[in-house]
Amino acid sequence: MVRRLDIEAGNERNIEMNADSRRITLIARHPGMPERAWDDSTCGRSRLIFVDSLSFLPFALDRGINELGQDVDRVIIDRTGTAVQFLELLASLPHEFVGDVLFVRGDGAGFLSSQGRGGDRVLYALSVSDVDFYLMTHGLLYSAAVLALPSPMRVARA
Repeated sequence: MVRRLDIEAGNERNIEMNADSRRITLIARHPGMPERAWDDSTCGRSRLIFVDSLSFLPFALDRGINELGQDVDRVIIDRTGTAVQFLELLASLPHEFVGDVLFVRGDGAGFLSSQGRGGDRVLYALSVSDVDFYLMTHGLLYSAAVLALPSPMRVARA
């Protein structure tokens, strides 16, 4: 049994969950934008958790790390929110979080905040191809070869 916050009911309850040992990637995405080919299968390198609201990210990150002891590897803000919201999130990151924070703008370019030497955060400007490279390198998207398979083959992989 794992403790989990029931957001809709506003209380805590015990629920059974899979003991998934993969590191977590929290993703806030814009509901009106075309969906990426996220590799949310059980074979993926990362456990993807989608958050419907950018304003919920700080709470989800703090709760996951400090109260539930989860291993959150990175946070991705995918084509939602503003630069100010991104900076506010960076300013409110829990000290225990040492992962990447990727902000992807509506045009596909973005910014990456990661841990630098000595523990300070550094900020990199990324082009569209840099963002795509980051997502593919970390195994967060299905590869083009998997997407070319007929639909039942993709489902069987999950």
